[in-house]
Amino acid sequence: MRSLLFWILGLFLLVAGGFGAWYALYVTTPAPGSGTVTVVIPKGAGVRRIGALLAEHELIRNDIRFLVLARLTHAGTRLQAGEFSIPRGLRPAEVLELLARGKAVQHLVTIPEGLTMEEVAAVFAENGWVNSAKFLTLCRDPAFIHHLGVQQDQLEGYLFPDTYALIRGKSNATTIITTMVHRFLHVWKEIAPEKKSILTRHRIVTLASIVEKETANPAERPLIARVFLNRLNRSMRLQSDPTVIYGLPDFNGNLTRKDLRRATPYNTYVIDGLPPGPICNPGRAALEAVLHPAASPALYFVSKNNGSHQFSSTLTEHNRAVRKYQK
Repeated sequence: MRSLLFWILGLFLLVAGGFGAWYALYVTTPAPGSGTVTVVIPKGAGVRRIGALLAEHELIRNDIRFLVLARLTHAGTRLQAGEFSIPRGLRPAEVLELLARGKAVQHLVTIPEGLTMEEVAAVFAENGWVNSAKFLTLCRDPAFIHHLGVQQDQLEGYLFPDTYALIRGKSNATTIITTMVHRFLHVWKEIAPEKKSILTRHRIVTLASIVEKETANPAERPLIARVFLNRLNRSMRLQSDPTVIYGLPDFNGNLTRKDLRRATPYNTYVIDGLPPGPICNPGRAALEAVLHPAASPALYFVSKNNGSHQFSSTLTEHNRAVRKYQK
């Protein structure tokens, strides 16, 4: 009986030793090759799927020992989604640790001031970050928008222009839109007037979007904001060409007199006051221009065709400027 127990114990030790050697060989053997490989780990991928992806790129052997290693080191619960640049020649444990640290490759995408929702969607769609149609569907989903803290029916004006760091496998339409709106809310909190304004936040954003479209000259924004505020105070129509263009679904780049007479909710040659919402996504400077406009009696401005405008306080002065600069 005792000899049988010794025989069983010996067999167990032999098997355990063999298993240990088999496991140790896998853990201590680096992958062949040199250079680096880019691997995208999808959000929600489990250890088995991650192991298969790493094996496809020949960074490890697709082996059950990878699952054992992940379980024994508790790395399986710490693996991150994203795009990783992984050197060849690492041991499996080193690859696991690299993924667990979560230092994914970040891609910087810049959204300039003054883009519309459609143009923002196109920028992100260009390099495969989003599906443009899905992006715009979310931007027009009231339930989603209200959840973000914006009580409007669409997000035009609230996709804040900035440079965003995106990660493959983590960044999608939902996360990108959420980040942009949260960025807007953060900036708004910094610049919002301490005293209650006559204009609501939505009307301020709307006017800022018009200012953004009217000039690319930072120095002129407060003065252009003042012109529109002066016109609103006098119940004068804003007569802003960019608002007309925004309301034309078939605009071909040539604004005509017929377009100026075309009745749309955004044609400020036809409607009184502000349009129903923003015509683009304004930046911080345009928002601040509306909140802190220049002191001026000006009611009109016309382009000098050199990136600046001539401002006038009377229609006679304005017509003279139009004849001078818009022959």
